[in-house]
Amino acid sequence: MGGQLGTFYRSLLGDPVRSIGSGYWEFGLTGGLRLGIFRPQPDQMERFQGATGGFCLCLEVMDLDQAIALVSDRGATLAGPVRIASHGREIDAIDPAGNRLILYEPQEPRKLAKS
Repeated sequence: MGGQLGTFYRSLLGDPVRSIGSGYWEFGLTGGLRLGIFRPQPDQMERFQGATGGFCLCLEVMDLDQAIALVSDRGATLAGPVRIASHGREIDAIDPAGNRLILYEPQEPRKLAKS
């Protein structure tokens, strides 16, 4: 994962634990989970028509204001004001490649399941 997009996600998630070519990256998360981010191949693009950057990533955060400052500092652009949704406060941000992120702070913090 290179360039500005790679720098952005590595600064948020750390170094990928696995990558395949220049189109697939896997990040290790707590609890043994892995998050895969991929760039569709040309023959897969029809599945992603209408999406500006190809995907939308929803990130639950403990402190929305702190998360807004973090992604802004790393190069994301905020796409509107903070909204109040049924599950809590949220905001859209756009990563350096035009992919939409939704940062949300739940009304009531959830306990993470143990792996």
